[in-house]
Amino acid sequence: LTIDCAQNGQEALDMFTAAPGAYQLIFMDIHMPEVDGYEATRRIRALGTPEAASVPIIAMTANVFREDVERCLAAGMTDHLGKPVSLEEMIKKLNLHLLSG
Repeated sequence: LTIDCAQNGQEALDMFTAAPGAYQLIFMDIHMPEVDGYEATRRIRALGTPEAASVPIIAMTANVFREDVERCLAAGMTDHLGKPVSLEEMIKKLNLHLLSG
């Protein structure tokens, strides 16, 4: 894997917009400065490109109640990973979204 890190949601959006084909999966923190993860996800999905429509976006948040997961999915995220992050759960998500797709 090659990992890129964004310091905020706007930077994540800019990075994806500049090179959409470079990203096969995005772990999206919900609580980021400038643009939160919900809005960054909505903006990525709104780009209208095949990559923007299909890239798996997995929420990473300590908000783990059912309504929190539903809010992530409603914003256009593909899946949810609760914090603190378990390496085993992260690997399961990677396998599910990268190897099965």
